[in-house]
Amino acid sequence: MKVFLYYVGKAKDANANAMASDYVRRADRYSKTTMAEIRPGRDDFFAKHPSAKKILLDPAGKSLDSNGLADLVGRAEMAGHDLVFVVGGHDGLEPEWKPRADLLLSLSAMTLPHELARAVLAEQIYRAFTILRGHPYPR
Repeated sequence: MKVFLYYVGKAKDANANAMASDYVRRADRYSKTTMAEIRPGRDDFFAKHPSAKKILLDPAGKSLDSNGLADLVGRAEMAGHDLVFVVGGHDGLEPEWKPRADLLLSLSAMTLPHELARAVLAEQIYRAFTILRGHPYPR
């Protein structure tokens, strides 16, 4: 299983990417995990990862707690499915992407800047792996 984190657009604050990168590096200990910035119309993650489970972040999406996300990651690991997570840019996600998603996921009922959403998502993916492995991090 591999985990791909895609972010639409460039972060205005380099610290947001630094925090996200740190958690991606930590998650990579458990499963190959990468992150990249994408541009709609130029980068097609649907074509690049046809068999992966696509999880798009959307404020109207399903809410999961950390254990729920760990369960989702654990099921993907058991099935050998790659996971693709996509965080929209300033204007959110491309409208044509939402119907093609396997899951629309909400990080919070509050609106988050997409730079902060990057870091929160990366941390929650790392947390999911540590929950699954019984690591003391999620206490």
